[in-house]
Amino acid sequence: MNQPKKPDVLCRDFRLAGVYPNCAINLRNKSRAHPKDRSKTVLFIHGATYGSTSTFDYPTDGQSWMDVMASAHYDAWCLDLSGYGISDRPEVMSQAPESHPPLMTTDQAVTEVKIAVDFILADRGIQQVSLIGYSWGSAICGKYAGHSPSTVDRLILCSALCVNSNPKASAHPLSAYRLVTAEEAYDRWIQTLNPDLLDQIIDPDHAKKWCADVLRCDPEFDPDHQPHLRAPRGVQADYLHCAITGEDWYAPEAIRAPTLVVMGDLDIETTPEQGWQVFKRLEGAATRQYSVLGLGTHSMLLERNRLELFEVCDHFLNPGQSAGL
Repeated sequence: MNQPKKPDVLCRDFRLAGVYPNCAINLRNKSRAHPKDRSKTVLFIHGATYGSTSTFDYPTDGQSWMDVMASAHYDAWCLDLSGYGISDRPEVMSQAPESHPPLMTTDQAVTEVKIAVDFILADRGIQQVSLIGYSWGSAICGKYAGHSPSTVDRLILCSALCVNSNPKASAHPLSAYRLVTAEEAYDRWIQTLNPDLLDQIIDPDHAKKWCADVLRCDPEFDPDHQPHLRAPRGVQADYLHCAITGEDWYAPEAIRAPTLVVMGDLDIETTPEQGWQVFKRLEGAATRQYSVLGLGTHSMLLERNRLELFEVCDHFLNPGQSAGL
C-alpha cells in the first residue's frame, strides 16, 4: 500500500533585532506551501532553559508540534529569545558568568515577544495572533497579553507557573547564566518516575537523544571541552524576587483573551495546583478553561502522550471546528 503523501510544509527563519546590542533573535515560521483557509496564526514561546526550536520544533518520531500544526493548516511560529535556541548569545555569555547580572528577564522577554508579534502581524497583514506559552513562557505570554490585549486572539498557558510568597527564599546574587549538561537534563526529566511509570511516559532512548541534541544549539558547545548548554538566569532572578517580595510575576486578571490553562498531572515543577491558582485569577478573560492531562510531566510536549496535548490545544484554538490534528 502506498503511504499517504505528507503535506508540503515550508520552513522560514527570520533574524530580528532583540534587546541586546548586536544580538539577533530567531523567529521561525512553518506553514503549508499551499494553504487552504488558514484560520489561525499561532506563536510559541519557550520556557526557562531550552529554546522554542529545540522543543516545539523538535521532531519526535519524525514530526514536531509545529509540523503537526502546519500540516493542519495553522500558520505556526516560534521564537527563540536572546541567549536561547538558535538566537544569538549576548556578548557577556562568552565571559565568566559571575562577572555580570542575570540575563534575559521576563520584562526583556516580553519586549522580544512584542517585536515578534509586530513582525508577524505586518508580514501576514492581520490584527491578532494566538499565543502558546510553556512554563516560563506562560508568564511571558500572560504579561504580554495583559499589556497588549488587542493583538491577542486566544491564549494557551501550558504548564502555567504561579509563585507563592516565600520570604525565606535565598536572596544570594545570581550569575548571568548557568550550565546544563545532557545528564542533568535527563535526570531532571525522570526524577520522580519509577521504571514502570517511566516506560509509559517516554522512550528512554529518545529522551536521552533529545537531551544530547538540545545542547548542540549552543554555538560554544564542544563534546570534549564544553559539553553543556548555557541558559540565561534572568528567569531565576524574577522567581526569587516574586517569592521574597510576594509580588506577582504577572497579573492573570489583566488578560482579556479566551484562555486555556493546561497542566500535566505528574509535573512537579509547575504543578496542577499552580495552574489552578492561575485559572481562578483569570476573571477578566472572555472565556477560560482548565485541563489536566494524565501521564504528563513538565516535558509532556515531548512524551508519549503529547498528541493529547496537541489535540486539547487544537480544540481550544478552533472551538467547534477542530483543524484535524
